Amino acid sequence: MNKTYALAILLLSAIGAAAAQQPVFDMHVHLREGAASAAEYEAQLAKAGVEPTAYGAMWFGGPHQALAGQPERIREGNDSIVALAAANPKVLPIATVHPYDGEAALEELERVAAHGVRVLKIHAHTQRFELDDPRVLALVRRAGELGMVVLMDNANITPGESEHLFNLAARAPGTRFVFAHMGALNFRYWNILALARTADGFGMDNIHFDLSGPLHLVADSPIEDEFVWTLRNVGIESLLLGSDHPQMSLAAALEALERLDLDEAEKAAIRYGNAERLFGLAPAGLD
Repeated sequence: MNKTYALAILLLSAIGAAAAQQPVFDMHVHLREGAASAAEYEAQLAKAGVEPTAYGAMWFGGPHQALAGQPERIREGNDSIVALAAANPKVLPIATVHPYDGEAALEELERVAAHGVRVLKIHAHTQRFELDDPRVLALVRRAGELGMVVLMDNANITPGESEHLFNLAARAPGTRFVFAHMGALNFRYWNILALARTADGFGMDNIHFDLSGPLHLVADSPIEDEFVWTLRNVGIESLLLGSDHPQMSLAAALEALERLDLDEAEKAAIRYGNAERLFGLAPAGLD
């Protein structure tokens, strides 16, 4: 074992030991094979000494997509994640629909909300829809009326993605959003929130971000200071930890967060406190 690898293992172990004593929420977990994937995810983290307090889990992603014209398949997938959450108290179920399924999508949204689902995930790139389509706006507005949080991808895979998401959130002020990946390495765009919030009646306090992806890249990088500045501009209270498992790991995300030049109160809010407030999770330290 070379010295660099050994040092990395020791660092991850130290982070894992610290995380085991602190509440941790992972916003972004893909469980492609249901309970088997959940067991694999939790076992992987146990080896690293990390025990998530709770995690947001979705059935779709990778080889399992939720495409338009497949409402029965989507319903079955949503039922599977609802059943998993009923059996595993750590799981916050994340359902999906396809905006282009129109009334069928709205009906499924209402059905999963009635089953206690608090998060809707839609993904423009993989589900192949346009963010400025009026059916998307109708869907996210209805989600807000049902008290659901809308999780949307923001890795800037498609041109103008952050701008479209900004406009969507502005047109649906009654809906709370989490934009996953915070624009990736185009995170700079989101500093616009600091200016937008100075306009009368334009609070934009319905926007949150999960930090999966860029968090791994920027810690100890030449752009770390700018990234931390951006985090504070968008508001530490709007940030959530995420892994994007199985593509990336929660242990690595925690390790990267620990290396950022944030104070401990800010890190604690990102690890769990903000999710506790947004999703009504059990207070830290309570079952």
